[in-house]
Amino acid sequence: MEKRELVIIGAGPAGMSAAIYGRRAGLDVLVLERGATGGQINITDEIENYPGVAHATGPEIGDMLKNHALKFETEIRMVDNSTVELRGDKKVVITKKGADTNEIEAEAIIVATGAHFRRLGCEGEAEHIGQGVSFCAVCDGAFFEDLEVAVVGGGNTAVEEGGYLTKFASKVYIIHRRDEFRADRAAIAQALANPKIEPVYNSVVEKIEDRDPEDDDDMRNLNLVLKNVKTGEVSNLPIAGVFMFVGQEPDDECVRGLVKAEKGGWIITNDRMETSVEGIFAAGDVRSKYLRQVITAASDGAVAAMAASSYINEQLHLRSTLLEPEEVKAFFYSSIEQAQVKLSNSAENFAKANGVKVPVIDGYRNARMTEKLGLTEKLPAVVTLKKGVVDKVATISAESDIASALA
Repeated sequence: MEKRELVIIGAGPAGMSAAIYGRRAGLDVLVLERGATGGQINITDEIENYPGVAHATGPEIGDMLKNHALKFETEIRMVDNSTVELRGDKKVVITKKGADTNEIEAEAIIVATGAHFRRLGCEGEAEHIGQGVSFCAVCDGAFFEDLEVAVVGGGNTAVEEGGYLTKFASKVYIIHRRDEFRADRAAIAQALANPKIEPVYNSVVEKIEDRDPEDDDDMRNLNLVLKNVKTGEVSNLPIAGVFMFVGQEPDDECVRGLVKAEKGGWIITNDRMETSVEGIFAAGDVRSKYLRQVITAASDGAVAAMAASSYINEQLHLRSTLLEPEEVKAFFYSSIEQAQVKLSNSAENFAKANGVKVPVIDGYRNARMTEKLGLTEKLPAVVTLKKGVVDKVATISAESDIASALA
């Protein structure tokens, strides 16, 4: 079986950022990707809000990220599918490429698979993505200065993003299939009080088309064919652009059911990007978070890589110190208990004075190892391990207990 230190699933901004930081930290890094590097930004026509890059297309940013990662000799491998399995203490990534299947044992895994916007599925939508059809007001709103745009949706995101778009657009139509919005009352009240917003209730978009097919110079020249769901009446709405806010879904298939997630599948992490499973991290749009942007994905990737590096180094140290020797005595304590910290210092002093090797392990910082060994409720303690298996636990209540326990 192939073995790697850090496997990153996904080569979008989060994955590429993690790869750069991981390689610079000296890790052996493998990036798995099933599409184009850059991820979802490849369908974004223009990007103006990534610091340091005043203007670029999405594919250009994707190429920049790829080339930066390759500068540090990151291996990027194209696959059709990736799935994560736990086999005892081992984390295994199973990949498929055509008829071939490969298994990779990883010390740590970063899930950076992103998310995708739900589409309406109407005629003309796919053809106009990046050409007047957008899924991100923050990304593309500024391109519609003093023009009329439409928003499709009736939830909080649609109503709030509609309000955001009024900073740029001269008018914002919010198209919703029901006779009232589903958003919070405060959001609805604020939207309806905005003179630039005009709701279009009981309506669905049947088709998106060019108003003037001969005009190749201006992509902001669309017509929405609307149908009233109550009357059946069909009408046209000429606009410059349309923003779809009918929901977003995480691409979490590779770890679905394996790590804890909130409703909808968004992966739950702490501020170190750690998931509920030891050694598996998540970064970028796939995780539960407030803002999904290129810059926040890149930030997540950097944090995840450094946290993974720390985890890998700790695991390698703990493995060589505790689990691999024929027999070892170690002192476990909690660094958040001052009395235990004092006892750990005494244990170190005793070991030094007597010329013996006694690993001193912070059970709070290495909580998962402590839990795995069944020591969580027994700290502080001198633990005897034989080939990684706990043989004896001597609870330490006073400094006088240390000598006898380490004898």
